[in-house]
Amino acid sequence: MKSLLYFCSLILLFASCKSSSVFATKTERKENRESQKLVDNILDSAKENLGAPYKTAGTTKNGYDCSGLVVSTFSKYDISLARTSYNQAKQGIILGKNLKTAKKGDLIFFKTNGRSQINHVGIVTEVNDDELLFIHTSTSKGVIISSTKEPYYQKTFVQLNRILN
Repeated sequence: MKSLLYFCSLILLFASCKSSSVFATKTERKENRESQKLVDNILDSAKENLGAPYKTAGTTKNGYDCSGLVVSTFSKYDISLARTSYNQAKQGIILGKNLKTAKKGDLIFFKTNGRSQINHVGIVTEVNDDELLFIHTSTSKGVIISSTKEPYYQKTFVQLNRILN
């Protein structure tokens, strides 16, 4: 009788562990789907501004600067970011320069025009093996999508930051 009770207890223990791990997996999958949907919505919102002109301190379709595009896009989803690229670079999780750690929706930062501090930001739109595509505001072309394979961005790339989980 004792061995039967012991055996039943073990079965119950393993069955309860299995069901809780399945539950956790379903919960994780739901969170991942929701997170991916948020990323997709943010990227879609940013892409709606493709072709908008550059404007110093701009935060609307009438004109954006780089950090203005980022802050206005994320704010549509109640995500508060600093107003400048320099301060945005201090937010979230700093991932460094390894392109393989990047995900869609991450922020990508640059030091352009020989500057000693970060002064340009974009949002990663696509991740390939050795290349990232990102949406940003160019002073000459307005809101565009560029690549980390472009020589200018290869040499000025500084870091990636994860704002969204």
